Amino acid sequence: MATDLVEKKDLLDSVDARTRLAGSNKMEILLFSLGTRETFGINVFKVREVGRTPHITRTPNMPKGVEGLVSLRGNVIPVLSLVSFLDHHDKPGEQGKTMMVAEYSKRTLGFLVHEVDRIIRVDWEKIKTPENVLSSNQGLITAITELDNGTLVSLLDIEQILANAFGEAVIVDVEPAQVSEDVSVFFVDDSAVARKKISEVLDKLHVKHKHATNGAEAWTRLQGLAAHAQQSGNDLRNEVRLILTDAEMPEMDGYVLTKYVKADPRFEGIPVVMHSSLSSEANRAMGHAVGVDGYVAKFDSEVLADTLRPLLER
Repeated sequence: MATDLVEKKDLLDSVDARTRLAGSNKMEILLFSLGTRETFGINVFKVREVGRTPHITRTPNMPKGVEGLVSLRGNVIPVLSLVSFLDHHDKPGEQGKTMMVAEYSKRTLGFLVHEVDRIIRVDWEKIKTPENVLSSNQGLITAITELDNGTLVSLLDIEQILANAFGEAVIVDVEPAQVSEDVSVFFVDDSAVARKKISEVLDKLHVKHKHATNGAEAWTRLQGLAAHAQQSGNDLRNEVRLILTDAEMPEMDGYVLTKYVKADPRFEGIPVVMHSSLSSEANRAMGHAVGVDGYVAKFDSEVLADTLRPLLER
């Protein structure tokens, strides 16, 4: 580990390399440990810098798990100790000698970890939801994958951790969409807190909705809806007026799901909007490269509603 922060350009080959990953159903994971016996991972796209933990300014009345603030390149950012959110009997006393600086939903944060290991590239289809994992931390683990040596890697639900630390996003009142009462949105997101917030926005838009928890499940269900509409002679748009998808999901990511939808003539005229905590312009470009009709960074309820409304009303 370098003694100073290593910028993101040293973690990734280039923006072009990341764009080439869009639609390949692959992701790059930075492996790290929290001083426990587990191995964790984070999408490299979200990591801006990695290095030794700098001096943290302790401030009063900080939420649980938030260690304080650091000044980084002229900006003051909060620092969270990821291990503080886990319920482990072997949890270390120290909060982390290494800090990862990451971007989530236009917010820059520092995450304290024990140490980082290496970057691996893995197929999303090999990343599974932890349905059968018996762990008190299961609610904070959004996916699991296995390395060639048999080591299990847990991907933390950072959206849930941020909600635990800072509270859930407030859903403001939005203008309802001017659509008939049978209009429905199909959305997919692997984060429980994100699904809850999306449902609240759609309810305020007065729009019905169905959902799935990963891209593979979504594609199976969407194909079923398309087949049923075709067999009954109905317009699929009466069943699905719009598809809202997360970018990162176990088994199939939102980029591949979008490619499948756009390549299937049965979904012609049904817009796809990507809704992701990957909020950089590079990630927007990745979404547009596979044909999304809109890209919204999580989680601003008003922006999400304003993006969906005209697509639903057209």
